[in-house]
Amino acid sequence: MIPYSVLDLSPIPEGGTAADALHNSGDLARHAEALGYTRYWMAEHHNMTGIASAATAVALGYVAGQTQTIRVGAGGVMLPNHAPLVIAEQFGTLATLYPDRVDLGLGRAPGTDQMTARALRRSLDNSDNFPQDVMELMVYFEEAEPNQRIRAVPGEGTRVPVWILGSSLYGAQLAAHLGLPYAFASHFAPGALAQAVEVYRDSYRPSERWPEPHFMLAINVFAADSDEEGRVLKSSMQQAFVNLRTGMPGPLPRPVDDFEAGVDPMAKSMVDQALSVSATGSPASVAASLSALIDTYRPDEVILTGQIHDHAARKRSFEIAAGVMQEIGARRDAAE
Repeated sequence: MIPYSVLDLSPIPEGGTAADALHNSGDLARHAEALGYTRYWMAEHHNMTGIASAATAVALGYVAGQTQTIRVGAGGVMLPNHAPLVIAEQFGTLATLYPDRVDLGLGRAPGTDQMTARALRRSLDNSDNFPQDVMELMVYFEEAEPNQRIRAVPGEGTRVPVWILGSSLYGAQLAAHLGLPYAFASHFAPGALAQAVEVYRDSYRPSERWPEPHFMLAINVFAADSDEEGRVLKSSMQQAFVNLRTGMPGPLPRPVDDFEAGVDPMAKSMVDQALSVSATGSPASVAASLSALIDTYRPDEVILTGQIHDHAARKRSFEIAAGVMQEIGARRDAAE
């Protein structure tokens, strides 16, 4: 069985509030736990009026408290925005409160625009220190050495699993060099996907905790009872992507029936490419798309995301996707 997980940006729907979004995240996490999802990850974004997960560790604390067994984690924390010790303390606290349930995915991008990145960091030079910051952070999660002067309390000894996130060859190379699991952001930037996976697997250096490479594929899912309904649900994400790329981000738009008719052809082409790693439509259509992606990229895990305006429809989409993943897993197990 291929583990399947949720990536949640805690979308703020048009007409809703950040409080609505975070409460929806807690409800979706409970739903995902009941459906057999392995992980529930949230992502750090800043200065985005359509995303409520900026304070990622705080949001994850809420989600963890709403659930019992599902792993919770960051997908991810943008480490150049923070001092490694602060993140070690935050996620060490989560791991102390919720033992053996916390993951930490780390990204190098700012998760926002350059002006906001400067407000967060005061300097934009921190990304150059990303490999060193990752290694420093990992040390804080180990048992403290005798006479160690700087310690993460809580944090030390929790051994929180660290993942590298990326959408380019840089992250693939770093994850391989450090012997860490790797998650590719194919849900919005799939251009280098095939090459990054190849580089990661071919250059992987085994580590104590990860003797083999471990690759997670991110996939958009817009599942519904019919292909037409799934296509309409997807239109919220399509509109949001156009708005973001044209400098007008905002709350997650309501779905429309005729997205293609109302968008510039160049913008449509851009959106189609960005969201090409998607499964949309009826259970049968979603099953066909997910099966093809899994056969092509052979992930060790998949993480599913879906920016859907209506919360009930979003829960239904993840419900359909869970059933599909269970069927795919059963077929693969029977074939082995």
